[in-house]
Amino acid sequence: MSKNLVQELQWRGMVHDIMPGTEDQLQKEMTSAYIGFDPTSDSLHIGSLVPIILLVHLEKAGHKPYALVGGATGMIGDPSGKSDERNLLDEEALAKNVEGIKRTLARFLNFDSTAENAPVLVNNYDWMKEFSFIEFARDVGKRITVNYMMAKDSVKKRISGDSGAGMSFTEFTYQLIQGYDFYHLYKSHNCKLQMGGSDQWGNITTGTELVRRMTDGDNEKAYAMTCPLITKADGSKFGKTEGGNVWLDAAKTSVYKFYQFWLNTSDEDAEKYIKIFTFLDQEFINNLIAEHKEAPHLRALQKKLAEEVTTFVHSKEELDKAIAASNILFGKSTADDLKSLDQQTFLDVFDGVPQATVTKNDLEEGLDMIGALAAKTQFLKSNGDARRALKENSISVNKEKVKEDFKITQSDLIADKYVLLQRGRRNYFLLIVE
Repeated sequence: MSKNLVQELQWRGMVHDIMPGTEDQLQKEMTSAYIGFDPTSDSLHIGSLVPIILLVHLEKAGHKPYALVGGATGMIGDPSGKSDERNLLDEEALAKNVEGIKRTLARFLNFDSTAENAPVLVNNYDWMKEFSFIEFARDVGKRITVNYMMAKDSVKKRISGDSGAGMSFTEFTYQLIQGYDFYHLYKSHNCKLQMGGSDQWGNITTGTELVRRMTDGDNEKAYAMTCPLITKADGSKFGKTEGGNVWLDAAKTSVYKFYQFWLNTSDEDAEKYIKIFTFLDQEFINNLIAEHKEAPHLRALQKKLAEEVTTFVHSKEELDKAIAASNILFGKSTADDLKSLDQQTFLDVFDGVPQATVTKNDLEEGLDMIGALAAKTQFLKSNGDARRALKENSISVNKEKVKEDFKITQSDLIADKYVLLQRGRRNYFLLIVE
């Protein structure tokens, strides 16, 4: 292979543990490799971007990526990194989640490609559903000792944990089932490498051990590679905001909020994230980091990071809309710019802005500005304050300056429901028309 995938991932800070021989295998021939995605939700959040990006790097380097959706393992729940037993999903919820994750993955990997190294989507439920418990215990359980399984960090931490809850047999079997996935893909698809987050090292190496013990181990080789779990410099959890997870689905996290998440990254984190979450080359990134250090106030790193990740996840068109929405708050914009926003983006842009409700009847003959600013809304403290602000020419309706004789009507509504009032540059107020 011409491109050294391991070296590419190492300079990006994306290699945590790697089994000896993995790099040689990847250099020797086109290699099939897989990463598993457990269907704990019907979408993926930005924590899952790293394994997705790993599969894209794998494909770009000429190897064959397999994305495994855990329709079977999702019924159990991965204990890795968890201090408590997961709630089990019912079949209907699980099926909905599996479909949602398939749709998400298909945005980044072309499963319809006809290339030799085209990505493949698999679901472990397809080969686990016919397995009887007796067969599994005899054919798979026989190969791995309890001592081996107990030595894994994910098991040790739970058994010796402070909660005293211990670990059910159900979750104890998880590493065996994940290990069997590797064996199945190895035998059926010549899949020689499993990748994942560093918390998966124990499960992945159980898989390599199972491949060795269920085949002619001296001649059969399976490999493992993990990437670090993403952290933030300030110690807070990556991918979380006050509103919860940052999702890859625009219905769960709007493109505007997604863009803002990356734009608001600290300098230290942006320097790390631009290597992990973009496909920009090393020379470009090093130059950009140097440029950023010369003038950090221009936030060149954050802007490029936000542009690249938003385009990768949502498209250039959606990025342009997010930038336009950002400019509404901080740049010069018009009523037409405001009206071009969809309702969710409009609400995201003005999240937390004080608001008051008026009725559509109030707008029938036109709502006068004194009423809009004070009498009906208390945006300003008194009618006198309202008159003074209007005389000072500091009041805008939907970003356009108005005088005292202006009246708000139905034609001023944004998304058929909102009017944006503003005093000065940064003092916003939202009028909701019910």
